[in-house]
Amino acid sequence: MLRFIKHNLTNIDGVEFYPLLSLLIFVIFFIVVITMVIRMTKAEVNELSDIPFEKDAAGEYKQ
Repeated sequence: MLRFIKHNLTNIDGVEFYPLLSLLIFVIFFIVVITMVIRMTKAEVNELSDIPFEKDAAGEYKQ
């Protein structure tokens, strides 16, 4: 199966750029997420951790 994909990709000009681009997007995304998590305050963590247990106006748990 890989040989069919590899054969088709050899005909595209500049195809070697796409794996590098996808890796770069992946790394930047996770660096941003990790930075945001590290910078969160304790109050923000507590507020987000309580979301599954909040009730709406009718007294039922939010879904």
